[in-house]
Amino acid sequence: MKKLLLALGATMTLTSAMAWPTKPVTIVVPFPPGGSTDLIARALQPKLQEKFGGTFVVDNKPGATGTIGATQVVRSAPDGHTLFVSSLGPFVIAPHLFKVTYDAVKDFDYISVAVQAPNVLVVPAASPHKSLADVLAFQKANPNKMTFASSGNGSSDHLTAELFWQQTNTSGVHVPYKGGGPVMTDLLGNQVDSSFMNINTAMPQITAGKLRALTITSAQRSPLLPDVPTLQELGVQQANVQSWQAVAGPKGMPADLKNQLQAAIKDALNDPAIKSRLLELGFEVVANTPEQFTAFQAAEFARWKALIENRKIKVD
Repeated sequence: MKKLLLALGATMTLTSAMAWPTKPVTIVVPFPPGGSTDLIARALQPKLQEKFGGTFVVDNKPGATGTIGATQVVRSAPDGHTLFVSSLGPFVIAPHLFKVTYDAVKDFDYISVAVQAPNVLVVPAASPHKSLADVLAFQKANPNKMTFASSGNGSSDHLTAELFWQQTNTSGVHVPYKGGGPVMTDLLGNQVDSSFMNINTAMPQITAGKLRALTITSAQRSPLLPDVPTLQELGVQQANVQSWQAVAGPKGMPADLKNQLQAAIKDALNDPAIKSRLLELGFEVVANTPEQFTAFQAAEFARWKALIENRKIKVD
C-alpha cells in the first residue's frame, strides 16, 4: 500500500507539472522597460513560451528600488503562474536599507541566477589616473578628495566603491545620482572623477575612447577587456563583485516545476544567438540550479548586510 501511494503521488506530481501552465504566466520585472533586467526577461519570455506552451507576459512594476514588484510576487500563489526576474537589489540589498514587506530569505523560491556582469572602475579619458596604482596613491595622499559617482545610494556601484575603500583602507567622496544616465553625462563632462560602472553600461564609451577602464571586479579578466586587470590581481582581496539578474517565484513552488524552469532557462540563455548577444553586452551566463541559487543568495545577503552595517550606509 505504501509503495502504491508513493507511486500515485509521483504520478500526480508529474501530471501536475505536465499540465502547467493552465493560465497566462506573468513575469514580473520590478524596473522600467529598456534596462538590463527587462532585457533578460524579454530574452527568456519567448523561449519559455515555446518550451511550455501557453502565454508568458512580461509585466514591468517599477518603484521603490524594485521592492514593489518583489512584494507583488511574494503575495502571489506559488503555482508557477507568477515569476520574478530581477537584479540583486530586491534580493540582497534593499532589505538592509529599507523597511520592506517581505523576507528576502524566506519568502522566495530561488530558481536560477540567469546572468552576471562585473563592474569596471572607469575614469574620463582626460583623467590623470592611468592605473589603479595612480588612484590608490592619490587617495592616500588626498583623503576624501576623489569623487566616485553612482546611480544612487545603496546601488551596486555605490556598494562596490564602499567595498573598495574598505579593502584598500582609503576614502573617497560618494556622489549619488538618480540613475545611470546622469552618471555617464557627468563622467564624460569631467564633472566627477570616477565610477564603478556596470560593464555593459560602460563598454560603448570605453570602446569609443571616452572612458578609461582601470580595473574590473570579476574573479577573472573579461573577454571584452582582456588588458584590464582584476582588483584581485592587483592585491585587493574579497573584491569579486558581480551585478546579477535572476529568476525566482513565491515560496512554495513545486520542486519539479522549479527544476524544469531552471533547465529551460539554461537552454534559453545558451541558445547561440542569445548567448552571443549577452556576451557582447558583458553578461556571463550562469543558469545555476535552485539549490545553488538558494545558497548563493544567502551568502550574498549576509555579505552586503555586513558591508552596509560596517560602513553605516543609509538612504534618503
